[in-house]
Amino acid sequence: MNVIQWELASTREQYGNTLVELGHENSNIVVLGGDLNVSTFIHLFGKAFPERFFDFGAAEQNMISAAAGLAAAGKIPFCSTFAVFGTGRAFDQIRLGVAQPFQNVKLVCTHAGLLTGEDGISAQSIEDLGLMLSLPTMTVITPSDAEETAIAVRAAADFKGPVYIRLCRPATPMVHQGACEFEVGKAEAMKDGADVGILACGTMVSTALEAAALLSKEDISAAVLNIHTLRPLDDEAISRVARATGAIVTAEEHYVHGGLGSLVSSVVGGSFPVPIETVGVKQYAESGTAGLLLNKYGLTASHIADAARRAIARK
Repeated sequence: MNVIQWELASTREQYGNTLVELGHENSNIVVLGGDLNVSTFIHLFGKAFPERFFDFGAAEQNMISAAAGLAAAGKIPFCSTFAVFGTGRAFDQIRLGVAQPFQNVKLVCTHAGLLTGEDGISAQSIEDLGLMLSLPTMTVITPSDAEETAIAVRAAADFKGPVYIRLCRPATPMVHQGACEFEVGKAEAMKDGADVGILACGTMVSTALEAAALLSKEDISAAVLNIHTLRPLDDEAISRVARATGAIVTAEEHYVHGGLGSLVSSVVGGSFPVPIETVGVKQYAESGTAGLLLNKYGLTASHIADAARRAIARK
């Protein structure tokens, strides 16, 4: 049961609506799909601007290569499919055609992480952030909710260079009520705290806030930091929380190696070493509802709170 009663909204639907708005504002924006246009909500752009919409079917490599060509011709291509296909199947094309020549391609993938649920192990992308972070020129963003998604997509359209944005399948908690302070490369302080810092990204930001609420009942003061941008990473904010609290927990709906936990450990180890506990996926899962999978594989508020207690005990 959730500690906080959240309003829910779909990040992928927000993405589709934002694309339509951008399409009216900028005629250079084009959208490319990989046979999953309704699921990624880019069909909305296709209906509004059919002459600027291209469906490549289940041929993600071709989609990326065409996007690189469109970017070289001065267009701003947004490519969308499921995360497993967009980052895994087309990795070589992203590396050679987009990242190395620094083409202005925006890759926005949905259905990432364990929240893909019943689609099973083959569709649950738990390696996508690690893959995209392995490309030195790729800006990597994982919004925490629908409101942040809209702002991140707009920022990506204005940003010069390749961008990866990670979205999920179901509607998720709206952690932003009102203004959302999003800036590429700048972490967002969601809550102040003195005993432990919980650094989370994407869907785990709401879970981190729930964990902080649980810990407050034990008079444990937890800071919560929304690391929405994994590259460029806000090293200063991470180090500041480490110094202020003396203990860190990272939380991500992604494989623990190569994602947020690895990044934060590198920063903290080089600036102000403190105990770190990582909450994330440690193995491949199986088909099941999102809630059951998150509980089984240790990605709930209770699991984060347990990790916080362990980190504090190691001070």
